[in-house]
Formats: sequence, C-alpha cells, structure tokens
Amino acid sequence: MKFYIETYGCQMNVADSEVVTAILQKHGYILVNNIDEAEIILVNTCSIRENAETRVRGRIKVFQQIKKQKQQIKIGVLGCMAERLKDQLLEQEVAVDLVVGPDSYKKLPYIIDNVVSGSKKVETELSKEETYEDILPYRYETNGISAFVSITRGCQNYCSYCIVPYVRGVERSRSPESIINEIRELKNNQYKEVTLIGQNVDSYLYKDISFSQLLKIVAQEFPNIRIRFSTNHPKDMSNSLLEVMATYPNICKHVHLPVQSGSNKMLQLMNRGYTREQYLKLIENIRKNIPDVAISTDIMVGFCDENEDDHRQTLSLMKEVGYDFAFMFKYSERSGTYAAKYLKDNVPEKEKIRRLNEVIALQNELSYKSKQQDVGKTFEVLVEGYSKKSKKQLMGRNSQNKVIVFDVMDNVIFGDFVKVNVESFTSATLIGKMIKS
Repeated sequence: MKFYIETYGCQMNVADSEVVTAILQKHGYILVNNIDEAEIILVNTCSIRENAETRVRGRIKVFQQIKKQKQQIKIGVLGCMAERLKDQLLEQEVAVDLVVGPDSYKKLPYIIDNVVSGSKKVETELSKEETYEDILPYRYETNGISAFVSITRGCQNYCSYCIVPYVRGVERSRSPESIINEIRELKNNQYKEVTLIGQNVDSYLYKDISFSQLLKIVAQEFPNIRIRFSTNHPKDMSNSLLEVMATYPNICKHVHLPVQSGSNKMLQLMNRGYTREQYLKLIENIRKNIPDVAISTDIMVGFCDENEDDHRQTLSLMKEVGYDFAFMFKYSERSGTYAAKYLKDNVPEKEKIRRLNEVIALQNELSYKSKQQDVGKTFEVLVEGYSKKSKKQLMGRNSQNKVIVFDVMDNVIFGDFVKVNVESFTSATLIGKMIKS
C-alpha cells in the first residue's frame, strides 16, 4: 500500500515522521509524495497551541473531500493531538480511521491492517521505555545535508501551561551507542550537520552519562560534522556543557534558551523552576564561556494573571539579553494542563495581541542590531541550497544559526563549507560575498 505523510509542529515531530516512514517501509509500505497516489494518508500532529490543532482540523476537512471521491482511502492522525484527543477524533472527524499516539508507532503496520479490514482503531498508550533507538529513520524530507537526531523522548518538567508531558510521557534517553550509530549512518551518506533534539536535551541521562558528556563523545567521534542541539532548559543547563561547547569547534555557537517571561511572578506561576536573576546569570555565564555565541529564546505573553508590570519586565529582560532571534506567541489554554485546571485565562484577547505585537516589535529591533553587528565579519557557512529568491544565489547558515545569502561561485556545491564576508542584511538574512580560498 502507498502512504503519504504530513508533519506539523516541532523538530521532534519531524524526527518521528522519519521513524514512522522507516517502520512502514520495513513492512512493505511505499512512501509517495503526491497525495493523489496515496491509499493511506497520515498526519503527524502538534498540540502545543490551539492554532496548531486548528491547522490540522483544516487539513482533515481536505482529506474528507478526497475520501468522498476515493472511499477506499484510510486516514490516520498521529502524534500529540492523537494522544490528547484519542477517541474524540474518531467521533468528531468522520474521515479519520486510525488514531495513534507517539509511543505506538511500531504497532502502526498492524493497526493499518486492522483498519483495512474494516475496523477503526485507537492506540495511544504512553511508554516509559520506548525511544525507537533500534529504528534508523528514513530521511524522506531532507536536504541531504542536515538531519535531526532524537536523543530523548518525553518531558517531566510540568510547566503549568504545557501539554507536552501529558502527550509525550516521561523523559527517556537513548543509549550513546545508538546515537553514535545513527550519526555514523548520516556521515556515510555525506551529511554535514546534525541537530541533537529533545524536549529538554539538558535532562539527557543514560546510566551515568550526562548531556555534556554525550556532546563531548559526539564532537570527538565526528570532528568534521557540525553539531547543534535543542532545546535547553534554563534550570538544567550546566557549566560543563558550556565548557564542552567552548572546547570543540564543530559544536555550533548557538544556544536556544526559552525564557517565556521576564517576571518572577509569572515564572513561578508557569512552574519554570528559575528566577529572572538566575536566568540572567546563566546568560552572563554563556557569553563569558562563548563570546561569539548567538542566543535565541521563546517568549509567551498573556499567561494567567499577567499584568502590565509583568509584561514590561519581559520587555526589559529582552533588552538586557539582546536576543539574536526569538519565537514569540500568546498564551492559549490547553485542557488537561495545571493552568487549565487551577488558573484563570483572564488576560483579554485584545490585550494579548497588543502585548505580543510589542514583543515582536522589540525583537525586530534587537534582531536588526544583531545583524548590524555582523556586517564586516567573516563566517564559515555550510551551503544548504539556493536562496528563496534566486538560483543565482546560494544560502546557508553559520555556526550561530544565522542565514547568509551570497552569489553563486564556480565549483561550490551544496554541502560545502565556505567562508563568507557579510556586507549587508535584510530583516531575514545576512548578505555576503564568498571569499575564495
């Protein structure tokens, strides 16, 4: 049978879709890129915010129309939304035939067999052990240069607003051997960059091996591969990790460190496990160890009981840190979380939008300053492809995860490392000129 898969949400979902594809192919299923050819349509979903689920519901309506024309098609919902809503998806969306949570993918071929035989199926039991470390992902949606490597699954921080622990389960770490084997496979296939991913990579712990030790092992084993990692948690990021980053040149100089709010009152309500002062001290320590680091973050506005003073504290923290870039959003209540049960979503929507717009406007200023400071500097860039605007230009990212665009040069191919001098910038990219070696 031929299957088509769409992925929504975070890097973990991308990695999961690659695992799903590998599992199905092992059982004889054929991946197709054209939905019109598919006999099975799978959508891997995200539940982190209401908007993510709304997008998926919109796609399911499209699938319904396809199914009206080709009634033999089977449609499945995978991932976090499947885990959160379970049987509701079968009841609410008549086109959905199977609902499979993130820890049940090995059962997927057998579930599909049952569905083809005429029964709808829900399989959403969370696991305390499953890491899929015995599955080599199939990189079906890749540039052939960069890849995600999942090192942990689940989360047990229980931030009061977050649904992830309830749909992803407790933290589990893969063995270093399985991670090394996966990266070695990527190296053999000419990949030049890997990103180690997890809900909280700093919590990685396999027997007595911590994340900083794992990162050191990977950096030493693959000196010619760039290494990135995400996402960090401020309460868990260690000095030993910063020392490893500073020691090995193939570890990229970029830290994504979600802050969410600059107000201690809000951080406590969010159950983030650190204070504003501790966060700023960590930023100071990061820059002390890695002077050329780029720092990005996540910021949430409009959480329960946030007032104007709390909001102003977030803006002031942003100015103090001077983020290179940020992911910014307004709070949307997720049923099943602590906040939904015990706190009031009492900031008016209009006020949430105003605060979000102020955060975005400030970050635009900070990002402008960040890019301005890069003018005149020379960076090593991994060439990932053509720029979005023209095939006369190439694009890639530097160690700081900033996109740099430059004119095509003879003998330069995708996957090459080149030196680029930054001459100007736009709101989205740095613009430079390649330096011939």
